[in-house]
This record gives sequence, C-alpha cells and structure tokens, in this order.
Amino acid sequence: MKTTISLIFILILSVTIEAQDKKSLLIFGDSITAGYGIEPQQAFPAILQEKIDAAGLNYEVINGGLSGETSAGGLRRIDWVLQRNIDVMILELGGNDGLRGIDLSSTKQNLQGIIDKALAKNPDMKIIIAGMQVPPNLGTDYSREFQDLYPDLAKENDLELIPLILDKVGGRDEFMQSDGIHPNVEGHKIVAETVWGKLKPVLK
Repeated sequence: MKTTISLIFILILSVTIEAQDKKSLLIFGDSITAGYGIEPQQAFPAILQEKIDAAGLNYEVINGGLSGETSAGGLRRIDWVLQRNIDVMILELGGNDGLRGIDLSSTKQNLQGIIDKALAKNPDMKIIIAGMQVPPNLGTDYSREFQDLYPDLAKENDLELIPLILDKVGGRDEFMQSDGIHPNVEGHKIVAETVWGKLKPVLK
C-alpha cells in the first residue's frame, strides 16, 4: 500500500514539475490568429501546438488573437497579456491598420512599442514578426511602404521575420473564406506550415 501511494505521489509530482517547466509561446495578433470564421482548434495556433507536441518540444501555445485588433489596440493590450511569463512571441498585427489606411508611422511606432514592452518584461524573449500585405486600393506607394514596414522592424530589432504570413494563401479562393481576407480551414494549415518553418529553429 505504501509503495502504491509513493508511486502515485511521484507521478503527480513529475506532472506538476513538467507543467511548471513548460515554456510559453504567445501568438499575439488579430483575426487571423484568432481563427475568425472557423473553429479555434482549426486555426494555425492550434495546429502549431500539434506540431510542437509531435516534435517533443516543451512549449504551450497561447492564442492571443483578437478579431478587429489594430496595432494601437495591441499596444494597449500587451501589458495585460504579459502578466504571465512569455518565452517566445509571434507578433502578427497591423493588417487592420492597413485596411483602414492608418498612417504607417503610427503603425510602426505601435508595433515597436509592443516589442519594447515585451523585451522590458523579459529581455531573453525571442520575438518573430509576421509580415503582411494590403490591397493596392490605397495606392501602390502605401502598399509598398506597408509591406516594407515589417522587414524594417525585424532588421532594426534583430528579430526573426516571417516575410508574409499569408504566403501561398492570400488571393487564392480555395484557401480563403468568402470575404477574401481570412483563411479557411485549408488556408490555416498552410499558414501553420509557413510559420513553423521559422518557428521550429527558434524553439530548438
């Protein structure tokens, strides 16, 4: 009986220690991260958790996506999210700024503010920034400057860059919902592969 109790105690203790030791991966973004229009378990953050588990990596994915979120909203929200320790962050914000034609200097300042707050909380945090594109309806200059914003931030802060979060997905009806903005279930699988290519080496 004592042996059985001891084994149960050891098992509980090992599970508790493993939970305490698990690192955190925050995906901080908008409706793409949140999985707008599909089930949460079908969105790319949940698929990344499956890939992480299959690779035997000790990380918990935190879906910090909020539909409609702008870079300014993210800057206001980040302090609350950073109340828990974060080891790795994927920053996926700014798309709604671009769709609204917000001044790009403000967008860049907000994203820089999020990066600064994250590193102030944990100087060892690894940050990956996800690049985006916007339709050319606001002018080719705006579209080009918007796309350049992300590699500029990555270079200035020495961050890993996902050049285009919707690479191989955006503009393809078979991978997008009817609104032409949000990936469908199959699209999220491709987004997960795109992100995983940059994320896996960082986690290892």
